[in-house]
Amino acid sequence: MPEGDTVFFTCHRLHEALAGQVLTRGELRHPQLSTMDLTGRGVHEVRPVGKHLLIRFDDGHTLHSHLRMDGAWHLYSPEARWRRPGHQVRAVLGTAGKLAVGFNLHDLRWLPTKAESRLIGHLGPDLLDPEWGDEHAAEAIRRLTADTGRELGRALLDQTVMAGVGNLYKTEVCFLLGRSPWTPVAEIDAARAVRLCRELLLRNAWHPEQSTTNRLRRGTQHWVYGRRTCLRCGARVRRGTQGEDVEARVTYHCPHCQP
Repeated sequence: MPEGDTVFFTCHRLHEALAGQVLTRGELRHPQLSTMDLTGRGVHEVRPVGKHLLIRFDDGHTLHSHLRMDGAWHLYSPEARWRRPGHQVRAVLGTAGKLAVGFNLHDLRWLPTKAESRLIGHLGPDLLDPEWGDEHAAEAIRRLTADTGRELGRALLDQTVMAGVGNLYKTEVCFLLGRSPWTPVAEIDAARAVRLCRELLLRNAWHPEQSTTNRLRRGTQHWVYGRRTCLRCGARVRRGTQGEDVEARVTYHCPHCQP
């Protein structure tokens, strides 16, 4: 599932292409919205909230989407060939010079902008909120430590605690804290955990590459995520599953660096 920084970067590109423009093409190929035509509507802004993507229109409505596991928004010139098959298309938003195409958007909703809280009101503080400050950090710490017996990895993935962390950053934040993903929240420095989550997401928000090591060379971008050996100590990385059913996620940790 895309991390919050991926959604942020996607929104930034969509905002540059659509904001202030009137749609010359506005198709929604979603079962619940297939009769709608957005042609002629003006786009006000495109904004991310955690992993949620909000396209706000001048008439006071919002097109909400969530990328889930396989969703994506692509930008094309009007005559360019699409990189994914047409049967995956759920939205086509066109201007005079750009075409935004949404693929596999399983969650696509149209609602009044003032009612967005129905879909995002449950989220914790958005780690990439441009107005992030001490109050946001304090609230994230409060939510993270509300259940001190909870496993750290599962708490970091909970979007009602903090919005934006996915499996990659969960794994790497646990590594940087020096604790395994199964460590109880009570045993970690919650303030540092929140700070690391924001720092890593912010570091990668303005480009498509995702590095937690400050390196971009292939094979050096992550400490343990997706690796066979730990980038720091060389020990064999252990791979396991954390969570049950739909919440189950593959996770990695170094038994030497994360006792």
